Amino acid sequence: MKFCSTFLATVLVCATGASFAPLSYAAGSTYCCSGANGRRVCGDILPQECYGRVYREVDSGGNLLRQFEAPLTGEQIAQRQAEAQRKKEEEHAAMEQRRKDQALLNTYANEKDIDFMRNRALAEVDTAIAEIQKKLNEALKHKQIFAEELEFYKKKPVPSALAEQIKATDSEIKTQQIAVDAKLKEKEKINIHFDEHKKRYQELTLSNKGKSDEMANSTPSAAPTSARSR
Repeated sequence: MKFCSTFLATVLVCATGASFAPLSYAAGSTYCCSGANGRRVCGDILPQECYGRVYREVDSGGNLLRQFEAPLTGEQIAQRQAEAQRKKEEEHAAMEQRRKDQALLNTYANEKDIDFMRNRALAEVDTAIAEIQKKLNEALKHKQIFAEELEFYKKKPVPSALAEQIKATDSEIKTQQIAVDAKLKEKEKINIHFDEHKKRYQELTLSNKGKSDEMANSTPSAAPTSARSR
């Protein structure tokens, strides 16, 4: 009869999807849980009232052998998945930061290297600004010349050719001014970029120095050699 009841209980567990139930019941073990009304429910096989609840397996002396958690709710599953995703993203971000840090240390031998690279980048932009400024100044000169010519046409129509030249010059001035402004913003970005590199480089080198000092202090010094006996 006990075999039949065990078989029926096992079938019932499978049918209800209670995957948390033990695959087999240990001889001499008792399975207990707190029922719906808070009353303790026990049996030599898992009582049906324990399905979907936290339950414990104890031996004949009442000693805890194992504890089984209740199946997760949909909300709990979603929370665990979100937490797992968050940890995965944090690990990815940490790995990416380590890659960037190593690349930074490989790029610069010291802080002077960072200043050198900054100055070189700024010099390249300044050269480009100087070229743009030449074009801008040339356009401004043309605009001044056209403005003087317009004095002769205060009381008569302006020739279409002159009007077209003035329009083209105004457009050129606007274009070159936009280019200058863009290069000035580029200089700002370069300074921010190298400021961040320098700050991070200082943090990394200071941290590495601290670790080296700590390792040096923790390394036991060699015992002094005994003087030769005379």
